[in-house]
Amino acid sequence: MAQDPEDLFEVDSDVPDLTGAVLLHHFDGFMDAGAAGATLVDHLLAVHEHRVVARFDVDDLIDYRARRPTMTYDTDRWEDFDAPELVVRLLHDSTGTPFLLMSGPEPDRRWEAVVAGVRSLVERWGVRLAVGFHGIPMGVPHTRKLGVISHATRPELVTDKSPFSRIQVPGNLSALLELRLGQAGHDAMGVAAYVPHYLAQGTYPAAAVGLLEALGRVTGLVIPNAALLESARRTDAEIARQVGESAEVAQVVEALERQYDAFTEASDNLLIGEDEPLPSADELGAEFERFLAERQRDR
Repeated sequence: MAQDPEDLFEVDSDVPDLTGAVLLHHFDGFMDAGAAGATLVDHLLAVHEHRVVARFDVDDLIDYRARRPTMTYDTDRWEDFDAPELVVRLLHDSTGTPFLLMSGPEPDRRWEAVVAGVRSLVERWGVRLAVGFHGIPMGVPHTRKLGVISHATRPELVTDKSPFSRIQVPGNLSALLELRLGQAGHDAMGVAAYVPHYLAQGTYPAAAVGLLEALGRVTGLVIPNAALLESARRTDAEIARQVGESAEVAQVVEALERQYDAFTEASDNLLIGEDEPLPSADELGAEFERFLAERQRDR
């Protein structure tokens, strides 16, 4: 017998009227180049007061042996267990508008049940829009303006079109949530920030800034960004320093710049504007691979 999805979570008894609120969501475990989504979650929680209004039963959703939580040992005893949390928090933006943030580890099992549970919360609270966000690696240089793409359950919701056509990718909970909410008649979308592939494994705050700006456009939320901008400035300065100290890295970046500029200046010499898509990963990736192959032959 199927378990009621609402058995997967507990809801705070003191939740105000949230009719028309936005639900943002990001789950650790899937692709998040430059830690763009995780950085934005940390920023949202740092600049806004918040409280948990729904908590999912992770003990029924997480494979602890696949992702072992940290435990702290002190001298002669176990002192702490860093238990994973999959929760929905209530925040308010700078104008006092309430919004929701769901975050935590992506469940290892029962995705459909979790999605059904989130849908029940959406309907219970009258959420008008659900938005996921993360970073994706692209063959673009950090010295150029990086794009953010969006996708949605209705074409009218899309603000930044993707350069990709029909592709198949590994499934993830955010994507499934967007799909199922749309099938149920709810508005849902996702935004993804481009991250230079050579920076994808680290933390790249500039991508989080791009996500925050995109979320502002699609949701109307007003969220302070000063701390995030300062973090991006410091990181960009450090990247510039490291590139300046390595002739080999500088050559790679310069090659990507040439390819990027060539693509943006193509198509009858019309520059790609802010609302137009950047070159695809396949196009830039192919050029980058050719560049590396030529360097190997030269050596």
